[in-house]
Amino acid sequence: MNRSDITQRFGVSVPQASNDLTLYQKLAPANLRYDSSEKRYVAAPEFAPRFMKPDADRYLVQLKAVSDHVMSIGETWIARPPDFDAMPVPTRRVDPAILKRLIAAMRAERSIEIYFQSMNANRPEAIWRRITPHAFAHDGLRWHVRAFCHLESKFKDFIISRCRELRDEGAPGAKPSEDRPWNSFFEVILKPNPHPKLSESQRDAIAFDYGMVDGRASISVRRALLYYFEKRLRLDMDQEKDPPAERPVIIENLAAFREARDAVKAEENVRLGTGKQES
Repeated sequence: MNRSDITQRFGVSVPQASNDLTLYQKLAPANLRYDSSEKRYVAAPEFAPRFMKPDADRYLVQLKAVSDHVMSIGETWIARPPDFDAMPVPTRRVDPAILKRLIAAMRAERSIEIYFQSMNANRPEAIWRRITPHAFAHDGLRWHVRAFCHLESKFKDFIISRCRELRDEGAPGAKPSEDRPWNSFFEVILKPNPHPKLSESQRDAIAFDYGMVDGRASISVRRALLYYFEKRLRLDMDQEKDPPAERPVIIENLAAFREARDAVKAEENVRLGTGKQES
């Protein structure tokens, strides 16, 4: 880099860029050397990050965001990205005006009416219904608003893209603290699939992929999201019918997992009514 790189990237003056370079050399003298032929500073062989911790996940997430047209390269810390792409997934269109009003209702702890299109066979047409929103959740493919439904008197997930219109803020129907499935967690224990078609070396690779310790990975999941967790990892599939390579991990504490998952349904049924969510 040189001073012009700094002035262009951060919009500072040339003297300020010179001061920043001088200060950086004082703080990390082994990191830079000046290449007179290139007329710029380059990373020294012994370079070690002074202010940022290398994070592969952060780097790859930024590449994904650029591929999804959520960010531009100029908004990331990536100066010269490699050639990359990501599998396109149809996105659910979320109206920013609706998102803004939902956020405002959450901050004010108010309810709001939504014109919502359900996929429920009993409600084939969109209807107005009042909700008290308190959180957002992503199920791996789409965003939901977690809210107390005044129509059914229970906490539910509403897909944001199916909220067509919003109107009429009002008094809340319940407090966020009352949403026990959202506020409580379950520790899911994953381990490599023990299927005999997977070799020991393949199971070791799976353990490494998932950052397992002693062949186990513990993941804390909100109880309200256990249903989605199971779906996204294909953990609900029949182990005998699903090719082991397609389902590399299984739930070790499966009985406890199912009990916790089913308890969410039972808790909703007993306290607030029947059914789980609007799909």
